Amino acid sequence: MTSHLLLEREPTAPVADKHPLTKELEQNGIVVLPNFLTPGQLAAMQTAFESRLQRLRWNDADGYETNETHRHFVQDVLTLDQGFVDAALHATAKRVLREYVGDAVELVEAKGWRSLPTHRDFHGWHGDSWYDQAKINSIPREVKLAVYLTDVTSGEFNYIKGTHGKQRPRSVRNDEVRDVPAEQVIRVTGPAGTAFLFDTSGVHRQGVPILQKRNALFYNYHDPAVPLQQEDIDYYRYHPLLLNAAFLGNLTAEDFKLLGFGNKTNYIPGFARRGQHGTWQRVLHATYFSKVYLNDFRLRVVSRVKKVLRIGR
Repeated sequence: MTSHLLLEREPTAPVADKHPLTKELEQNGIVVLPNFLTPGQLAAMQTAFESRLQRLRWNDADGYETNETHRHFVQDVLTLDQGFVDAALHATAKRVLREYVGDAVELVEAKGWRSLPTHRDFHGWHGDSWYDQAKINSIPREVKLAVYLTDVTSGEFNYIKGTHGKQRPRSVRNDEVRDVPAEQVIRVTGPAGTAFLFDTSGVHRQGVPILQKRNALFYNYHDPAVPLQQEDIDYYRYHPLLLNAAFLGNLTAEDFKLLGFGNKTNYIPGFARRGQHGTWQRVLHATYFSKVYLNDFRLRVVSRVKKVLRIGR
């Protein structure tokens, strides 16, 4: 695969006795985590995640968000169930992340989505862009923890092993990977509960076709001190995590650090995201409030009629 710019990785602190999974991640850029969730954890997480996929999030109704035709996004999954927090703080994952990214690693994003059946290659080969490439000459390490919440036999995650740290993250054309040997492409299929870590600078995609709905979680870990690209600042993508107090018992000091407790590096006071569909939103706003006012008028009329009937008795 042709790279437009080769760079050296930013060094991490030496570890005397690295976990075998860390060594595999360093070599391939991706590693599957065995026995990641208990059946009870998985079942509870599936139920909570599914509850957000019943309707579009709007006004006082919790649900999913979407800005495209093939994916429904569930944001802030750490608020949904204990299992989502436990997965983010899984002991093996924590060790590998600390060894691979460094002691400054934090969880900066926790969300998931449902991918809908399609034959369209809508999420093609790429490395994840997230840092300000004008300010950073090296390639800072970022790792995602992915967890399947449904069985995945199609539309699986594809990763070209060994491509991590070789080029600045960008979209990759299909012709650039046409000659990559089949054995170099890792295709992660598996039952619900399958979990894996991958270096996001490596070339990856969602496979096609997608023949069944696929629910998956993606936890994003990097050093929050690394300057973000402007696009993510404008979107407030890596805002401090939203957490549910009910799920935060028995945390260790290491857990506090990984969850970013007290870290305001990427906090933006009074942030208000600019909408992309202003006219449509105003139409919906006017329609909804017309319904609210009509319902209030109806209640007042009914109350007045009942009052008149009582007086007439």
